[in-house]
Amino acid sequence: MSEGLITAIRTALHAAADPVRGAAAQRYLKSEMPSLGVRVPEVRAIVRNAARRLPPQSLSELTAGVTGLWREARWREERLAAIELTGLRLARDELAMLPLYEEIIRDGAWWDLVDSLVHRLGGLLLAHPATMASLLRRWSRDPDLWVRRASITAQLGAKGATDRELLADVITANLGDREFFIRKAIGWALRDFATTDPDWVRDFVDRAGDGLSPLSRREALRKLGPADGLS
Repeated sequence: MSEGLITAIRTALHAAADPVRGAAAQRYLKSEMPSLGVRVPEVRAIVRNAARRLPPQSLSELTAGVTGLWREARWREERLAAIELTGLRLARDELAMLPLYEEIIRDGAWWDLVDSLVHRLGGLLLAHPATMASLLRRWSRDPDLWVRRASITAQLGAKGATDRELLADVITANLGDREFFIRKAIGWALRDFATTDPDWVRDFVDRAGDGLSPLSRREALRKLGPADGLS
């Protein structure tokens, strides 16, 4: 990726900076890395506009640029911008992006960065189901809680394309985890799928019994009411 694109992104981010909002964002995220105070939708727009004017010419160029922007980031929005660049068409459905995605998850190690990336994993799962299902099952037992969280949330928004067996497996592997971000992810994944298959979610919750934390159970059933057979 040309240095021009990275420079354009950085320049636009700094031009849009709001120091007051940035200080508040850093406190809210409990981040050691400072924030420029640029809202996420604006970060996305900046990346789209820059990439439209200065598009990378190959996947290797894109990957090199994302890697550089991520590793050299001094501001949190630069990391968000790096993640946004992975959404370009060149990277779509490319398994070659997985090492970079894993680096971002492990190094980012916080919900705003990890959750911004998981839809990329979902896209790869749809394009390469066997490879990705095996990977996500392995990730669901990884020592790194953010890798485990990503395995649980990777199918958010998949609706009818959700691999139910995979969803059950990655959640079951983490039922005993007392970490808040894992329990929240379990509830989130189940709540999201409940809008597509409420009976499956209710059955999973019933079968999990006391193995499912109160937080995960509450989140899972939040959108389900008496009309779905729940009391």
